[in-house]
Order: sequence, then C-alpha cells, then structure tokens
Amino acid sequence: MYATSLDHYIDGKWMQPTSGKSQDVMNPSTNAKLGKLGHASKADLDHALASAAKGFAVWRKVSAFERGKILKKVAELMRARVNEIATVLTLEQGKVLAEAKVEVLGSADIIEWFAEEGRRAYGRIIPARADGVRNMVLMEPVGPVAGFSPWNFPVSQAARKIGGALAAGCSIIVKCPEETPASPIAFVKCFHDAGVPPGVVNLVYGVPAEISEYLIPSPIIRKISFTGSVPVGKHLNALAAMHMKRATMELGGHAPVLVFDDVETDSVATLLSGMKFRNAGQVCVSPTRFFVHEKVYDKFVGKFTDLAKGLKVGDGMDASSNMGPLANPRRIAAMESIIQDAQEKGAKAQTGGKRIGNQGNFFEPTVLTDVPANARIMTEEPFGPVAVMMRFKDTDKMLAEANSLPFGLASYAFTKDGKMAAKVADALDSGMVSINHFGIALPETPFGGVKDSGFGHEGGVEGLNAYLSAKFVSYMG
Repeated sequence: MYATSLDHYIDGKWMQPTSGKSQDVMNPSTNAKLGKLGHASKADLDHALASAAKGFAVWRKVSAFERGKILKKVAELMRARVNEIATVLTLEQGKVLAEAKVEVLGSADIIEWFAEEGRRAYGRIIPARADGVRNMVLMEPVGPVAGFSPWNFPVSQAARKIGGALAAGCSIIVKCPEETPASPIAFVKCFHDAGVPPGVVNLVYGVPAEISEYLIPSPIIRKISFTGSVPVGKHLNALAAMHMKRATMELGGHAPVLVFDDVETDSVATLLSGMKFRNAGQVCVSPTRFFVHEKVYDKFVGKFTDLAKGLKVGDGMDASSNMGPLANPRRIAAMESIIQDAQEKGAKAQTGGKRIGNQGNFFEPTVLTDVPANARIMTEEPFGPVAVMMRFKDTDKMLAEANSLPFGLASYAFTKDGKMAAKVADALDSGMVSINHFGIALPETPFGGVKDSGFGHEGGVEGLNAYLSAKFVSYMG
C-alpha cells in the first residue's frame, strides 16, 4: 500500500520536483527501502510561493461557512481512508497500527473542529466617544503560511497547521518530514479530493534548512509554524524575527510527573506506562521525569517496571506488538548514548537499556533508578522509551526540581487531594498541566509551551487566532 510515486503538491497538481536530488525512505522495522523521495528545487519553491499567493487571494474571499463545509468534507474523507493512511504511516514511521489509526482519526477531528471554529472568528464593536462614529475590530487571515512539521506525528502535526490556517482563510506551504512523506501525501490528497482550490495547500519536501531559509524570508510568507527541536526552533524563530514574521513554536519538552502517596499505584502506573511508551516515547509531551513520593515509590516503580518488561516490542504492522521501533537509526544512537552516560554515573536499569536485535530500530522499554543529578538524561530530552524514577518527600523541593529545567511544555500530577492538585497546577511552570489523567492535545484545547519549549498555541481558539490579524476600523457615518 506504500506510495510508489512520492509526489509534491503545488498549485493543485501532483508533481515530481526538479532538483534532481532525492533520498530513500526506509521502513524502521525492517530497514527495507520503501521508496525514493525527490527534493524541491528553488524553482519548485518559487512555484509554491506563487501558488500560495494566488491561493490566498481566492481562499480568503470564500466565506467561513463555505470553508467549513469543505474542511468537513476533508475530515469525512480521512475517516473513510483511515486504514489506508494509517497503514502507510506505520510502514514509514514505525508506530503500531492501532496508534496510527488513532492519529489519523484524531487528525480528522482536528480538521472538523477548525471547520466549525472558523465560522466563529468574531470581531467586536468598541463604544465610540462621539456620535456617528463606529469603532470595529475585524479579524482577517494573516496571509500565506509556511509550516514545518515533524516525523513523530506526521499526519496530526500537519493537520494542526493546515487546519488552523485554512479555517482562518490562509493558504499554506507545508514542509512535512522527509523520513515519513507518504502519510502526509495521503492526507493532503483528502484536501485535493474535497475541492480545496489550487494553491491553498502546497506540500513540499527537501533539505529542511534549505527550504526554511528560502521560504521564511520571502515577502509572500506572512507567518511560520514550526514543530520540532529546541535548537532548530530557536534558529527559525530568529530568522522569522529578522523578517518580522509572526511565528508559532512548538518545541521540545522533558515532562515531569508527580505521583503522590494517596493514589492507587497500580492503576496510575498502568496509565503512565501507556503514556510513556506510546510511539516508543517519541512524543514531545511524553512523561519522562517521574517524581514519586517515598511512601509509594517501591510499589509504583515495581509495577511500572513489570509493565515495561511485559511490553512486546515488534513490527508496528504486527497486531500483537505493543510498541514499535524507533523511527530512525539516529534515535538508537541517541538512546544508547544517554543511557550509557547515566549508567556510568551510577544509574541502575531496572529493565531495558539496550537495542533489540540488529534488524530494524528496536529498543527495549527502559526504567532507570538512582540517576544522579549530573547525568545528561536529567537535563536533556531523551525522546525515547525511557523513564527516570526519583523519590521525593518534600513537595516544595520536588516542585522546584520539576521546574528547574529550561523546558516548559507539559506536566502531569496524580493525587486525590484537591488542595494539592490546585497547588501543583499553580506551581508547575509549563504550558499544559494534566492532573489525574492524560487530558491534553484535544482539538478544542490549546497546545503549547513556555520557556525553551516555545510560544504560541496549536489547537483551541488560540490555535485559530494564531492565523488571524486584528484590523481596527473607525469611521464616522
């Protein structure tokens, strides 16, 4: 079911890029070649820019009501094609097929929610100081957008950018991940087949730095949206600032989890194990630093470790697999390096810590204890299937440690004490806090971080407003 022709999409047409450069797309479970992806040339990017300008001129004049109808059709097509898109996603990214289906269906929900919310991009009337004067605030689409999405969620992250942009009346050029190109292609086909006008959505691939450094300075592009690592995000934000471009930055995290002594440890450990090892831990909001009260530490860590040991790691297409491979060989090397560093400094692996076999990018679910403060994993996002367990007794000291990193994307807490829940919700220095469940990343809720984890939001009304500009109009009748 994998696409044999990995086309780019520009001005409503599927096309092969003209640079003459390409790269192989690999299956992370088997190391087998899936296809060959061509890279966009500067001429292709100029074509996409001109297309986005033309598409914006058309799309901004389509009523929000009609835009919503088309976007709802996109969501319907995605749901009808969920098996096809999810299969391609698993083949190229590795996550188990059940997770891939959840991603595709969740992406359809994102598109549908933006379709509805785009109809409610209201302005307002401001009371005037003189008779006959009308002061109005009008919400207008910001203009053509350059979006950059990552390989860990190749469909849903593109959906957040395309959905918000199109609902607001913008056009977009989206550069999706080169390692996982076919699932975004299948996703964009839904826009084409739903009747989105040519030029409104454009999809390109190539050398990431070359594309971003060419698109962002273009006077056609009015906003950028980037999801990825902190270093790259800082570079792109600096480039956007040089050219006075609005930006949304959704960057890395190192999420703390607070487990208090009044919880039912087995059920909390079961929930957190599922959250930790989803997509092999390659999730920016994945719980990683576990602060567990000393009274329940041994029981919680024991249960969590047993659950990690019981996971079947295998090909994502195998229905019996609980966790798929890491997405690429770079992640294997990164995991080996950061875990070795921790162990050399005294950390103990209660389970895992090693690569599985030599075919595919499989890695053991890992639980580390007794990790010293100077281990790299205490300050660097591992972005893989590893959980770090730490005891705590004093809540205030633990909160200070949880907030000590430059990251501030997601945080989690588990307690039955309402006062404690309120305290940690106020104290945790992150853009999203979820207490007693996994309650983030829904289409209707804002998704974004603070500090080095970025700024701006995707999702919720905040995610729509990111693509709108407020225009003040005052006239005397």
